[in-house]
Amino acid sequence: MKCSDVKLTERLVRMSKYLLILLLLVACEDRYRYACQNPDNFNLAECQKPRCQFTQTCPEYLVAPVLEKKIEPEPIQIKPAVQTKP
Repeated sequence: MKCSDVKLTERLVRMSKYLLILLLLVACEDRYRYACQNPDNFNLAECQKPRCQFTQTCPEYLVAPVLEKKIEPEPIQIKPAVQTKP
């Protein structure tokens, strides 16, 4: 092998290492298997009952520990009974 071939090979190996590192850094992002696992999507219509119950993708099914720590449950509203006159 000539000296120029060795230098070229070394440069290609070095460049491929840098490209691999760059590709790994660019490709990193948070991904969720279901849209309702992402806390930013908890308010979407598809993540609200009854729609999410059919597909079992309600946030409380998918990420219950996150919900227990970050989101407070909605207060239960009791409606007064309607009285009828005798």
